[in-house]
Amino acid sequence: MSYLDENVRAVIRPVKRMVEDEFLSRPGVIGVDIGEKVTAGRPTGKAAIVVYVCAKGPGQPHQIPAEVRGVPTDVVAESIVLHRAGMTRVSDARPGVVERHPVLRGGIGIGPARSFRVVPPEVERAGEFVIAGTLGAFVVTRDEPRKVLGLTTFHVGCVDDSWAVGDEFVHPSRVDGGVPGADGIGVLDRAALAGAVSAAALRMGARPFRAEVVGIGAVRGSARATIGSTVRKRGRTTELTYGVIESADATIRVDFGDGIGVRTLRDQIRVHSAERFGDHGDSGAVLVDADNFVVGLYVAGSGSTGFANPVEPVLRQLDVELLTPGVPESRRPGPAA
Repeated sequence: MSYLDENVRAVIRPVKRMVEDEFLSRPGVIGVDIGEKVTAGRPTGKAAIVVYVCAKGPGQPHQIPAEVRGVPTDVVAESIVLHRAGMTRVSDARPGVVERHPVLRGGIGIGPARSFRVVPPEVERAGEFVIAGTLGAFVVTRDEPRKVLGLTTFHVGCVDDSWAVGDEFVHPSRVDGGVPGADGIGVLDRAALAGAVSAAALRMGARPFRAEVVGIGAVRGSARATIGSTVRKRGRTTELTYGVIESADATIRVDFGDGIGVRTLRDQIRVHSAERFGDHGDSGAVLVDADNFVVGLYVAGSGSTGFANPVEPVLRQLDVELLTPGVPESRRPGPAA
C-alpha cells in the first residue's frame, strides 16, 4: 500500500515513536520520519521509518537496523538547517536592495532591531551581526484586551537566550537596510520553543496592515495539514514557492545556536518541491493550502525539502488565533500603544 495511506501510517506511527529518541541519540542522526522506502535509487511506493543522517555509507556510525518490528527503515542523507537569514555584519547591511511595504502583509522580510555578538565557530570572525526572517501572517490574542500580533518563528523573533519582551522589530530587516525607529513595525510580545513549536509573535504598532499573504491573498483561517496536498509559502528570500505535503510525522533535531543549543521538534510537516522550496530568510513564512487556510509555520529545510510546525499547536502555545479579513473592523483590536 502507498506510503501516503493514513491507515498504513497509523500502524507505523507508534513504532516510529518508540524508537525515534534512541535513533536520535546515535551520532549523525538528525531526524526520524515516516516516508517512502527507496531501494537502489528507485521509489517503492511502500511506507517506511525514514532516518535522516548527516552522511550515509558503510563507514558511518549510526548503524540503523533494516527493520523495526516488521517495519522497514530507510536511511537518507539530509541537511536540516534553520532558515533565518544568514547572519550579516552590521557594517555589511545594504539599504534599498529589497522590498518595502507601506502596508504590512504576510510574506515580507522582518528582523530584530538589535544586533547580536557572534563568535567562532558559528562565524569566521567575531563581531556584531543582524539577522532577517519572514513575517508569516497576523494573529489575534485570545485574552482581553485583544491585540494584533505578527507571527514568525522563535529563531527569528528571539534568536538567542538574550531576548526580552519589548524587543523592537523592523521591516525591512537590518540585513536589508531597515533602520531601527524609522522602520519599526512592532515589538516582541511572546514566544514558544517546545514540542512541535518554534514560534514568536510581535505586537504590531501603528503601521497599516492587511490579513493577507503577498502573492497568495486573504487568509481564511487555520486547518490541519493533509498528506498529498499542495501548499504555498511566501518568504523573504525565495518569495512564492509550491510544494506537496509528504508527512506530518517528522521529528527533527536542529541547532538553535549559542545559548539555546540543539533542540528536538516533533510532529513536523515535511514538504517536497520540484525546485527549491525555501532558503535562509524564509523562516516564519506560513504554509497555505489551496483554499487559503494556513496549515504550518516554516522553520527549516534543505533545497527541495522544507519542514514546518503544524499551525494548531503554534496557535495554542501562543494563545492566539489567525486574523482574517472576515473580522468586522469594529471588532478588530486596535494597534499597540
